[in-house]
Amino acid sequence: VQLVESGGGSVLAGGSLRLSCAASRYRGSMAWFRQAPGKVREGVAAIYSVYSGVGRTQYADSVKGRFTISQDDAKSTAYLQMNNLLPEDTAMYYCAAGFGGGSWYVPNEYRYWGQGTQVTVS
Repeated sequence: VQLVESGGGSVLAGGSLRLSCAASRYRGSMAWFRQAPGKVREGVAAIYSVYSGVGRTQYADSVKGRFTISQDDAKSTAYLQMNNLLPEDTAMYYCAAGFGGGSWYVPNEYRYWGQGTQVTVS
């Protein structure tokens, strides 16, 4: 399984970006995490099968109302639409897949990871 993120960049506060995560040999639940320098990796948003028992989408409180996670019909590509970006959203953003259960925002619950895409908000 390979996950490839794209769409990162530098924007001014209040701007928008759309991240994409393309998965090869994988279809199913996916999530976005981020990690700023000197900070732990944190869950941003996740999208799950309606049969997973977790809930269709989940968001960190800090991004609710600003970020939207979605997935294509094949469930092999995930998107993160980020609006009204703030400087504190600056981080490396990672795509994750292969949710093993438990808490959606815990990195160790995911088996597969992408290399990350940098988002800088100034």
